[in-house]
Amino acid sequence: MVELRRSARVKAATSGTKIESLDSAKISKPKPSKNNDVKKNNNNDNKSASSSSKTSESIKDEEVPKKELEIGDEIPDLILLNQDDQSLSLKELAKNNKLILIFSYPKASTPGCTRQACGYRDNFNSIKDKALILGLSADSPSAQLKFKSKQNLQYDLLSDPKKELISILGAKKHPSGIKRSHWVFKDGKLIKKNIQISPEISVKRGKEEILELTE
Repeated sequence: MVELRRSARVKAATSGTKIESLDSAKISKPKPSKNNDVKKNNNNDNKSASSSSKTSESIKDEEVPKKELEIGDEIPDLILLNQDDQSLSLKELAKNNKLILIFSYPKASTPGCTRQACGYRDNFNSIKDKALILGLSADSPSAQLKFKSKQNLQYDLLSDPKKELISILGAKKHPSGIKRSHWVFKDGKLIKKNIQISPEISVKRGKEEILELTE
């Protein structure tokens, strides 16, 4: 009887210990699985990749400023349309003409631009055998044709609507507009540069520079 009571007490004590340990036990939260971590990392990678691609796209969309041409630099390798929608390669023109004078004007058929263009027209005979004369603006070929026909201009007018050549030559105004200027190229290299000048000075100086170079 004594042994039975002792064994019963032992069982009761043992079972009581188990109950107490369960009641006092702390319930821990399950740890996140590695799969969830992988998904989060993948999402972060995708976000960073997306943001970097957007950044690169925005850089592409932005206009990258081009280096302005300086004395001694070669004529740009560009092809522009003239008033007749004909493609003219600057490199090819430089091969076939020892001297090239390019003058830029803000807008065809406006007063100052007309004085400048007509000034080169009136002096054309004295320099036509010495240099190729070219007008340049952002006007369309049709606007250039109208300007050329109305003023009886003997030389080609280049259309540069994107202001590619105008910008490289240093005649692009910011935020918009064109500086009245002229440049002289000899053997395909820039040797004279006149930026932001009046119509009369452009014609007078341009003619003098051509005559001096051919003496």
